[in-house]
Amino acid sequence: MSTPRVVLVTGVGRYLGAHLAARLAADPRIERVVGIDSTAPSSDLAAVLKDVDVHQIDLRTPGVLRVLVDARVEAVAHLAVTTAVDQHGGRAAMKELNVIGSMQLLAACQQAPRLHKLVIRSSTAAYGASFRDPAIFTEDTEPREIPRGGFAKDVLDIEGYVRGFRRRRPDVGATVLRFAPFIGSTVDTSLTRHFAAPVVPTVFGRDPRLQFLHVDDAFEVLHRSVAESHPGTFNVAGAGTLTLSQAVRRAGRITMPVLEPGLGIAAGLGRGTVSLDQLDLFVHGRVVDTTKLIREFGFTPGPPRKPSTSSSAAAGPVRCCRPTASAPSNRPCSRASDGPVRRAPRWRRAHD
Repeated sequence: MSTPRVVLVTGVGRYLGAHLAARLAADPRIERVVGIDSTAPSSDLAAVLKDVDVHQIDLRTPGVLRVLVDARVEAVAHLAVTTAVDQHGGRAAMKELNVIGSMQLLAACQQAPRLHKLVIRSSTAAYGASFRDPAIFTEDTEPREIPRGGFAKDVLDIEGYVRGFRRRRPDVGATVLRFAPFIGSTVDTSLTRHFAAPVVPTVFGRDPRLQFLHVDDAFEVLHRSVAESHPGTFNVAGAGTLTLSQAVRRAGRITMPVLEPGLGIAAGLGRGTVSLDQLDLFVHGRVVDTTKLIREFGFTPGPPRKPSTSSSAAAGPVRCCRPTASAPSNRPCSRASDGPVRRAPRWRRAHD
């Protein structure tokens, strides 16, 4: 399948969509990039989008189909997925944008005659988090329990709609990318804000294994998904794992263990920095197998770079034995691949 000449990117009013659209616009193989969002980009993002044809359109309106047909769009990258309720003021609004917006977009894509490629942003949250989880999730693993968090439920609904789309339009190559939580100096999410607090609440008696993905590696995978042919569903996560306590220390913070019911009540009420999705992650953890991604794309996401402590939990390189389904690594890494073994630092004061 050849590189598409015209690409539509949703969610250009936010960081991820805007920078992917700009990156695709700089690709000489792509003639035109069209960006849509229900809100106008900020002045900073507008400067990034100078080579992108931006339209302010709600995904739930017929305007999406008009753009697909009039612009003769050949590929769609759907990034307009809200990860937290605090971005748009409530769970009902979040579900409306994520689930109904995605459903209407796929309905429009079904009627787009020139479309031959679809890329969907998903999340490893689709696997949920429970005490019944396997050590390593592969792309074929089903959730052991229905997730409690709203974002995870939305992701499962979206992927269900994509499976229906694949049956109705088998001529369109659909790529679903299940991303681990993003980190990086430019990343601002509820999770990175949680780790930016001087004292980070954690669940008492729990120290789960976690994976992160640097946003630069996410852009690389997204770009290749659009410009090349990689249909299927893929886990996308950085090399190696960290325990939650290691992640907090690398962020230069200290932990404050709290009984799970206390954090659970705050998460259920939508208060504080912890959502139900994150609470389950802090209790059970989640590690995914990226063998399929590496084999198909010929690209290995690197260990987390060292961003500012306000933007990431995993602040240093964490390359280690990459976990796979056949050889899971229950031991978190304690060293970088190109440096000596270093003992993890003890508790650090918030002002250090």
